[in-house]
Amino acid sequence: MKTMLAGIDFRAPADEVAQQLIGTVVLVDGVGGRIVETEAYDREDPASHAFSGPTERNGAMFGEPAHAYVYRSYGIHWCLNFVCREHGHGAGVLIRALEPLAGLDIMRERRGVDDVRLLCSGPGKLCQALGVSRALNGASLAAPPFELLAPEDAIERVAGPRIGISKAMAVAWRFGLAGSRFVSKPFRQD
Repeated sequence: MKTMLAGIDFRAPADEVAQQLIGTVVLVDGVGGRIVETEAYDREDPASHAFSGPTERNGAMFGEPAHAYVYRSYGIHWCLNFVCREHGHGAGVLIRALEPLAGLDIMRERRGVDDVRLLCSGPGKLCQALGVSRALNGASLAAPPFELLAPEDAIERVAGPRIGISKAMAVAWRFGLAGSRFVSKPFRQD
């Protein structure tokens, strides 16, 4: 089982994987871009889908690391997560936003918008632009249609509270690429 991809050890804790993913390029059937925003979730966290244990919906989150966990949010949008930690633990990283780099015409057609900053600036938008659906739930990140590429440059990251979480642990588990115009919501500057 391959758990080291693009220089990231997916057996590591979710907050570490979430930080390491910033700057990584993710492609789904050749469409995608640079990850500029993530959020970490662990089974000890009341905001995590893993908190109450395995279910039919969240089963992939308890599966092998370096696999996709895809779920529907609010019955409307698909959300893409990367499973981490050991099999059975229940941890993952939500991919919140990308800087679009490949397949922009396909993304524009799927999203029905022209502004490149609006193509992948949120987890639902990102999944629509990349064509991610429940069909990819449990799929290996080490095999098609996925491709992960390590960052080519040094990455400066920022951290802050997760978005829309009211029952969360007091942790800054939202991570982003410093200065990116493509995040879903700006990071607070202290």
